[in-house]
Amino acid sequence: MPRLLLLVCALALTARATTVALTDATVGQLQAAMTAGALTSEKLTTLFLARIDAYEKSGPKLHAIITLNPKALDEARALDLERKTKGPRGPLHGIPILLKDNIDTVDLPTTGGFYALRDSYPPQDAEQTRRLRAAGCVIIAKANLSEFASGAALSTLGGQILNPHVLDRTPSGSSGGTGAGIAAGFAAFGLGTDTGGSIRGPSSANGIAGLKPTLGLNGRGGIIPLSLALDTVGPMARHVADLAAALNVMAGPDPRDPATAAAIGQLPADYTAGLKPDALRGARLGLLRDFMKQDAGVDAVTETALAILRAKGAIIVEIKLPTFVLGLNSGLYFAIRDPEFKTQVEDYLATLPRQDLPKTHADIVALSKKITEPTPEGWVPNPNRLSFYEREKKAYTVTDQPYLSALHDGRKIVRDSLTWFLAREKLDAFVVPTASRPPRLIKDEGVTPPHTIYGSTAILANLTGWPDLIVPAGFTSDPTLPVGLSFIGPAFSEARLLALGYAFEQAHPARALPVTTPALPGETIEY
Repeated sequence: MPRLLLLVCALALTARATTVALTDATVGQLQAAMTAGALTSEKLTTLFLARIDAYEKSGPKLHAIITLNPKALDEARALDLERKTKGPRGPLHGIPILLKDNIDTVDLPTTGGFYALRDSYPPQDAEQTRRLRAAGCVIIAKANLSEFASGAALSTLGGQILNPHVLDRTPSGSSGGTGAGIAAGFAAFGLGTDTGGSIRGPSSANGIAGLKPTLGLNGRGGIIPLSLALDTVGPMARHVADLAAALNVMAGPDPRDPATAAAIGQLPADYTAGLKPDALRGARLGLLRDFMKQDAGVDAVTETALAILRAKGAIIVEIKLPTFVLGLNSGLYFAIRDPEFKTQVEDYLATLPRQDLPKTHADIVALSKKITEPTPEGWVPNPNRLSFYEREKKAYTVTDQPYLSALHDGRKIVRDSLTWFLAREKLDAFVVPTASRPPRLIKDEGVTPPHTIYGSTAILANLTGWPDLIVPAGFTSDPTLPVGLSFIGPAFSEARLLALGYAFEQAHPARALPVTTPALPGETIEY
């Protein structure tokens, strides 16, 4: 009898349901719940819409969302029916996501956050939109952003985005709406774009994971450009495994983006295959300490993270970059970005079918100047972005030698120098705090900080075209603000970076649901 009782107890334990909170569930767990019949895409979408309703329309009013998809529930129901009749398309079938509102959607406006593009419907989906729809994702909403993906986390159309951890702090730009929205639990994952830190800053500031991929790993066709020499598009999520699952769909060729030719033969079969808790054992990581010593709280979190990396078997190598490389890092970004934006945004505007929309950079400047105070429609002034527009007007052109030297010679110097350190020290990746300081007060965000020779850590990965993975590392105190750790590797090393980041995340889970966006009733999922 005792043996039979033990057997019954063992079977009961085996059959015990898995329980997970909506705001902590991985994409894999959500998919398992749907496979088990314990969850539907319609129910999942309803739960996320309820959170958007609670924390966008009321509650803290994060201003993370510009446009809700009015057909999201219809699309979810259709995907549920397809699952029943044909089976799931893959691991992302029925998963609700956010798209940054500079990524084209044929059925929803794509605005760049600019009020004059509020009714702009592009002629076709962006390549990334097409891929994610084909994988079975539900686009639940378009996320607010820094206007035209640059400047403070504010747009004339969507307003000031708030950091859900501490509401008077910036969520960082430019993918601030995606970052705040994913941290607040508005979708399973989202897409951001990154030209000089625009995925990584919001990932760090909002305490989530994010990936700025290798330039050319995946297509940018149908995305409003800021600077095509530097632009990338990547996933932002609560878990590293979700980044890998998204990248499996996102990576690959794009007929509208010649840069993706570089990825031929470089993509693994499955970015999730190497996600193992022991992946840090024997890894050699180069610490870029030049970008520390600017905030004691950030440095303290970073030192704890480094101790955990060592405890899991990683070898930390101190790297001192040459002063001239740091100087180039601080100066090259705008030398490339400003000439390219004023030319390339006009190329994008020319593709829009409506003739009453702005068509030139000069049109954007003139229309921006018209918004001097909040309007009855809810549009708000954006003096920070307007100052950037004015600077762009005075920039070199894309045929001028200073721009060409920065584009070709300057980037090569930075890339060659970092490549040399990787080879000499036999490094798997560089590590560094994603942001040297915690998120700034919103009231100070439009104030340009004092110039330093170091520049931004994030810009290194844009100038080289390399991938940069962000993993939550912990929180500062007083106030409690997230800190992210960056893993920067050579071109097309995403699989290795994801493995390293996953192992760190498993050893040191440092993500927390923001206090301003707590769990709602009925969000527990059992399967």
